Amino acid sequence: MKYREMGKLGIRASAFGLGCMRFNGPASGDSVIDEQKAIGLIRRAIDGGVTYLDTAYVYLDKTSEIVLGKALQDGYRDRVTIATKMPMEAVKNEEDMENLLNTELKKLQTDHIDFYLMHGIDRKKWEYFKSIGAPAFFDRKKAEGKIRYKCFSFHGSYEDYEYILKDYDWDMVQIQYNFMDVDNQAGKKGLELAGSMGIPVVIMEGLLGGRLSKAPDNVQALYDAFPVKRSPVEWAFRWLCNHPQVSVVLSGCNEAEQIDDNLRIFDTVESGIMNEDELRLMDSVRAAYLSRTKVGCTGCRYCMPCPNGVNIPGVFSAWNELSLYGGEPRYHWDLRGIRERGETPDKCVACGACEAACPQHLPIIEKLQQAWKEMQD
Repeated sequence: MKYREMGKLGIRASAFGLGCMRFNGPASGDSVIDEQKAIGLIRRAIDGGVTYLDTAYVYLDKTSEIVLGKALQDGYRDRVTIATKMPMEAVKNEEDMENLLNTELKKLQTDHIDFYLMHGIDRKKWEYFKSIGAPAFFDRKKAEGKIRYKCFSFHGSYEDYEYILKDYDWDMVQIQYNFMDVDNQAGKKGLELAGSMGIPVVIMEGLLGGRLSKAPDNVQALYDAFPVKRSPVEWAFRWLCNHPQVSVVLSGCNEAEQIDDNLRIFDTVESGIMNEDELRLMDSVRAAYLSRTKVGCTGCRYCMPCPNGVNIPGVFSAWNELSLYGGEPRYHWDLRGIRERGETPDKCVACGACEAACPQHLPIIEKLQQAWKEMQD
């Protein structure tokens, strides 16, 4: 495992950080997912050298922190740093923040959180956090030792990002970044700005919700024609780690094979590792993906549940897959299930709740109508 400096903090972290949002399997114990499987995956990653683990209060119907806390027993807690998050919608005052932090500490079975993030903020949410005293609260909890580093995760415009980054003494920032998002959200400019300020950057959505892990035929043709052979996942992570400002790349894993593949990849990556030919290849790959992608949904599910039962991420996933990889809508397994369960876009009443919650700021209502029309033809 390669380890990278975390900016001004003077600490090192594993280049591969395990994201704890995408575990799956049948429910067990206190979790909506297979607890024992998830615990096994977490410990497998740590035994392989992973030191950075990312979760959040809301992940997996508020059970991700519980599972992580159980996985970190038997001495595993002392080997890692934990990142978790305070959601804006769960707090209205200092008492709420205190209660939420104590709840998270209890679920994680720890006396401190290493990286505590204000979750998914833009300028409006940041102003709200300031209005209820969140910055002063974070300062106090850092002084008390309940949190080590004051951080935020971001989905929004570059202008919002720059304002927030410069408005407070942050210890770390987490942004969405991948070879498709160089000009989206914080983007390359935001990555470089944080680097210039000595603020370490943790990357989420490095595979864009998994969409970059499987290459459609036009992308695979580009990879096949290149003299060096790597998987789409390795190309994506290699591209990210080429950036010197990147401290940690998060990856959510559902299977042991995915953990092992990531451990192999992150044992080889270094800052500045890609040559000019490889960088030109990734520019061509970006253009090829863009030519086939219908909607930039990452499957984060912040838009769910829909009050009218539409499976928004499921519909968008099927729409993108059909465009990227071909096939007929009537034979698409996930789309067939969406129809059978009555989760189709024709149930949408354009209430707008999904668009208000979407961190990608997608025109969901318009895209749902377009998707349904195309998948009915």
